[in-house]
Amino acid sequence: MRSANLPKARFVAALAGLAVSACASSARQEELAYVERPVETIYSEATESLDRKNWDLAAQQFAEVQRQHPYSVWAQRSMLMAAYAHYRSRDYDKAVSSAQEYIALHPGAEDAPYAYYLVAVSNFDQIIDVGREQARSELALAALKEVTARFPESEYARDAELKTDMVRDQLAGKEMEIGRYYLKRNEHLAAINRFQTVIKTYDTTTHTPEALHRLVESYLSIGLTGQGQAAAAVLGYNYPGSEWYADTYELMTGKGIELPTAPKDNQGNWLSRMWDGIF
Repeated sequence: MRSANLPKARFVAALAGLAVSACASSARQEELAYVERPVETIYSEATESLDRKNWDLAAQQFAEVQRQHPYSVWAQRSMLMAAYAHYRSRDYDKAVSSAQEYIALHPGAEDAPYAYYLVAVSNFDQIIDVGREQARSELALAALKEVTARFPESEYARDAELKTDMVRDQLAGKEMEIGRYYLKRNEHLAAINRFQTVIKTYDTTTHTPEALHRLVESYLSIGLTGQGQAAAAVLGYNYPGSEWYADTYELMTGKGIELPTAPKDNQGNWLSRMWDGIF
């Protein structure tokens, strides 16, 4: 997952040549001793540390600007730069904390969109595989949506939208994993709930065709042939060339069950209502 770019703001012009690197610093720097110096000197040293990709030291130096000169214009700039340095160091908790502090103190600032974006990508970069708990994915999704909702015309909105799609696919994948687990254990109602969640909540993800096929499997397993036919019809209408429709076709014809072109039975069920919405 790529790192967040620096905001294109007035104070970042001096950093235009900063190279992007994915590696984290090898060790944390000890806290800087307090030595009073001009704000321009400390800030310049911090930007030089960024150029050398010494993210931990840069973060501390930007923090030093805030500590020694809290009411200067440099302090506001340094707060966001420190958040960026923490992010590049993969110290995501500090990155989020610094960015949120910036938002709280400077909500209307020119670079506020970047602060929101930095919170989002800090959570996004911590997303783990679908085999584990997905609380971080939920945090990332909420933060990414906030970027696009608050700043739809910003330079960060498009990337936030793309990442939102990736997170939704991740969450749908988690639902599918749990649903398949229940299906293997013949806990069909629990499995159906998971597959329905994918179709209702994450219907634009890559997991929808499989979710519909698994619904067919689940319904037929408990004798709900009408619901199985409805799910198969929706699958065939939306994904006629998919491998999952081929599997559904084989499953149903093997059981001697007709594949309808539209749901015929149980017109009150949710799949039939979905079908009605297609036309």
